[in-house]
Amino acid sequence: MDGAPQQNERESERKAASGVGLTRLQSGLLRHAADFVASRVEPNVTAFLAERQPVVWVLALVIGILVGYAALAFRAAIGLVQWPWLGTMSERVAGAAAQLDWWVVLLVPAIGGVIVGLAIDRLLPGRRAHGVADVIEARALNNAAVDLKTGLISAGLSAVSIGVGASVGREGPVVHLGATLAAAVEDRFKLSAAARRSLLAAGVASAVSASFNAPIAGVLFAHEVILAHYALRAMVPTVIASVAGGLVTRYHLDAAPTFVIPDYQITSAYEFPAFALLGLACAVVAIAFQLSLMGAERLAARFSGPTWVRTGCGGLIVGAIAVVFPHVLGVGYETTDDALRGELPLWLALALILAKTAATAVSLAARFAGGIFSPTLYLGAMTGTAFGIVATSVFPEAGSSHGLYAILGMGAVAAAVLGAPLSTTLMVFELTGGYAMTIALLLTVSIAVGVTQACLGPSLFHWQLARRGIVLQDGPHQAILRRMTVAEVMQPVAAAEWDGQLGQGGMARLAASDSLATALRAFDQAGLDRLAVVAGDDATRIVGHLDRIAALDAFNKALVAATVEAHR
Repeated sequence: MDGAPQQNERESERKAASGVGLTRLQSGLLRHAADFVASRVEPNVTAFLAERQPVVWVLALVIGILVGYAALAFRAAIGLVQWPWLGTMSERVAGAAAQLDWWVVLLVPAIGGVIVGLAIDRLLPGRRAHGVADVIEARALNNAAVDLKTGLISAGLSAVSIGVGASVGREGPVVHLGATLAAAVEDRFKLSAAARRSLLAAGVASAVSASFNAPIAGVLFAHEVILAHYALRAMVPTVIASVAGGLVTRYHLDAAPTFVIPDYQITSAYEFPAFALLGLACAVVAIAFQLSLMGAERLAARFSGPTWVRTGCGGLIVGAIAVVFPHVLGVGYETTDDALRGELPLWLALALILAKTAATAVSLAARFAGGIFSPTLYLGAMTGTAFGIVATSVFPEAGSSHGLYAILGMGAVAAAVLGAPLSTTLMVFELTGGYAMTIALLLTVSIAVGVTQACLGPSLFHWQLARRGIVLQDGPHQAILRRMTVAEVMQPVAAAEWDGQLGQGGMARLAASDSLATALRAFDQAGLDRLAVVAGDDATRIVGHLDRIAALDAFNKALVAATVEAHR
């Protein structure tokens, strides 16, 4: 009888011991979880908050909405300028111009050029409107700072230029306007340099998204062209802004693609050699287009008179071309749309390649305000149409519609000129809704970009920067050497405390405003490890000194920071 109570007692002790073990196990798991959170999650959250990323995300949303409405206003401004002489605010400019007297088509671009030139002379520094290359420069060298007044004036003059028929694009000005508004918003918050660059890219992404109704391409363009990296930390604000800008456009306009095309399909795998040849043809057109822009710019640079004379003469030349080919006026989306639907004959497509190239080169060299994206899409569509007509006539059973070749050509020429193969490929998809020809487009684009880069370098934007002495394609160290100044690194010191050599003729002295690149060259030239730093307004007044080791250390730290920014 005593066995049962003893057995129950042992069972109770076993359960109690088991409960204690379970409690210890749970306590250990909780302790491990807490340690994991403390070691893994807490540092990341702390860094996330320290970099004020929640603020950056909210600002990206504000910037996206603001830039979206700015893009709509820009479109409306172009329409308002068009209305008095074309009688339409739509993009169907060629058809409207064809109904006008020849002298109207000849004179309106010239009169508009005089107006634009007078405004440039009086309102813009450097006597030129700003664009995408200036945004790249701001990201690389100017701590993402873009002057608000210059940006707004450039956008206004771009609207006037396009409205009077200059053969330029509207997307470049909108990109610069988006960057301008982003810089204006972020200036009110004391953000890190990396956060400022992310928000600058967010403004660009929203601008592209709102202009083309292409939010995916907006994100990729901002990273591929402006930031030159795909860091995840910058991806979130650019996506937020791009989606916001795209939604603004879709709410007020519609969600349809910019170009509505038939349902093209690749009919045979035997066409892929033809797609590769199309890539080569597009590279030839892209190279010829860029060389035309460069040559026209160099010729126009010899002109020393007032800008209004230069723009007026340029407008007269564009008007003369438009008398014969009104298709070259403005952004040219009406003619591009005709090419994508396969409605242009071979002779006209070939003629328009030459006419549009000439009109765009003259417009930009004359200092009309505008971009190059729309002209490259136009030239690509004409190239693809002409190539497709020939290819489908030679191989009628194996060839697809030449409208499909127009789509491929549009992406290839634009990517080759802009140096943006990924974002341009996605942009063509979103512009046309034509996702079925993915492989063909990638092949054509890659060949066109590769051949163009082998001949002319990365992109037209980098050529524009190189003309100003800014070379960025060699790596981030070039931007750092130009961006950092002696004032950021020097040690302040009174003149009486200076015990080194001042030198003659500036050989052994630096100005506080000199770049780090200038400082390192000065060290090599002087053969010294320490140089005096003088005031910018008085070359004899010493305000500090700079050590070679300190300069190199600052450069190394900045280079590491740039590498971290590009990989976070």
